[in-house]
Amino acid sequence: MEPRNYRMVVSTTKDFVTASAEADRQLHHWLSVMKPYDTSVLDEGRNEIAEGVTLDHDAAAGRHGSYSRWRLRETKDATQGTWQSTLVVRSGSRHDNRRTWLQIDIEHQPAPDQRHIRANTPGIARLILDALPTQDGLADVGTDPKFIEPDDVEEVIEELCEQDRRLPIVVASVPYGQDPQAWTEKIIEPAFRHLTGLAVMYVLNPEAQQAFNATLEHHPVFGGGIRTYRPGVDPAWQPDAQRHPVMSRTTIEANPRRAAAILASLPQRLALSHPLPAALDTLPVQRTRPRPAVGNSGLDALRGELRAADVLLQEAEQREESRDEEIRDFRRQLKQAEDRDLQQIVENDQLYGDLQDVRRKARFLQKQLEEAGLHVLAHTPPPEPADRPTTFVEILGRMGEFKHLRFTGNAKKTKDLDAQCIGNWVTVAWDALRALNDYAAASAAGTAGGDFRHWCDNLPDDCENPFPSGKVKMKESETVGNNTDWRRQRTFPVPKSVAKEAKLFMQAHLRIGGGNTVSPRLYFHDDGPGTGLVYVGYIGPHPDNTQT
Repeated sequence: MEPRNYRMVVSTTKDFVTASAEADRQLHHWLSVMKPYDTSVLDEGRNEIAEGVTLDHDAAAGRHGSYSRWRLRETKDATQGTWQSTLVVRSGSRHDNRRTWLQIDIEHQPAPDQRHIRANTPGIARLILDALPTQDGLADVGTDPKFIEPDDVEEVIEELCEQDRRLPIVVASVPYGQDPQAWTEKIIEPAFRHLTGLAVMYVLNPEAQQAFNATLEHHPVFGGGIRTYRPGVDPAWQPDAQRHPVMSRTTIEANPRRAAAILASLPQRLALSHPLPAALDTLPVQRTRPRPAVGNSGLDALRGELRAADVLLQEAEQREESRDEEIRDFRRQLKQAEDRDLQQIVENDQLYGDLQDVRRKARFLQKQLEEAGLHVLAHTPPPEPADRPTTFVEILGRMGEFKHLRFTGNAKKTKDLDAQCIGNWVTVAWDALRALNDYAAASAAGTAGGDFRHWCDNLPDDCENPFPSGKVKMKESETVGNNTDWRRQRTFPVPKSVAKEAKLFMQAHLRIGGGNTVSPRLYFHDDGPGTGLVYVGYIGPHPDNTQT
């Protein structure tokens, strides 16, 4: 589910009075110069600064802390909905070292039957970050990416491993032979353009790359790729790498505009789902009332009050609809998370059962050999698997080894996985192809006994290439099948002898990997009864669905 709203939450060591005054200055500059609106006279409460544009301001000071809050509402055309921008400066507490908190929220409240419009980084966020020294945990937050030099590696690693930071840290690498400054201006800055206030941005200088990747052995970034590190990196734990997605150089250069939007999606989603700091979460709801006109008759005053009440009612309805939509989004995300968890539980349960079976058989055979006096043979480790590929490029180069498979997909998408590959993706993909090849032979001979999932659950005694059925899905959901764009993404080439249109909507697929935004999949079509082959139409990143 794509995030729609923008939220920036940072802190500063400046005291509340200084930060609030600076925020007020930058807000006036944003409104009067960058918008522009008339800000010559602004008071507490509601200010009409243009037709259909209001600025609400409230503030308070007390023993529970101080705050200043500004809310801009722009409804220039009722059919286009309302844009609401909120800036909050909040004094901190002893629990957060008395830091001053800054929050900026931008949201679109659509008119009836209108779709939400995604909010990108507002100008006020850039102004605030340039005017005040701001931090997220140990890291400084700015508007431009900073270079990681060799002397900075240790400090950046400490920032990456911090558990309490809110913002992701996005690190871009520079390809071999490229000038870092020129590459940053041409490629990295456009890719980072939507990240201001949502992430800490770095460029890994080539001189620092070796030391950086040596420390982050399981979480490297290189070759012009960009990696997004969530809070709490664990450098020593390989599975943790799946939490931190990589975008390849090929993806960035192919469509820079789309790459920038994709790169901002995760930080924007994290910003909206992360609980607010207590100081910001305890603010009262802003309930600024429109001021009645002065000097009117009693009837005019009543009419003015009625109009003011009507405005407040409309705003309340918009807020309610916006909150309802947020709740619906979170419910969908919860359902998707539960589905993924169930899927993973089923797969893990099956793998655990298989592991226990193998251990029992191995121990049984060891005892048999020991009783036969073959102690050395009983405890001789098995040979390493011979000649396994180590990259997806190598897998494609060896597809000819599978007599009963044909790869008809986009080789470029498969090769791009190498720049984003983590964990055991290559091994799983290779094992999947070996198992599919065995199944394809049986399917062509009419001895498979069912589809590929059934095959994986009921392997013949002489089968040497098992594959966990928990990773096999033979059909897509109705939602995917009924969505034109998603269906198109799963339609892959096949020979005309298989389909007259030379393409097929392939539903059967295998889970090659998971845990991040790539989550590669392998799609295939079984034509054993026809051409005697299984066609692999796709090996690449997870196509779009309700969870991507």
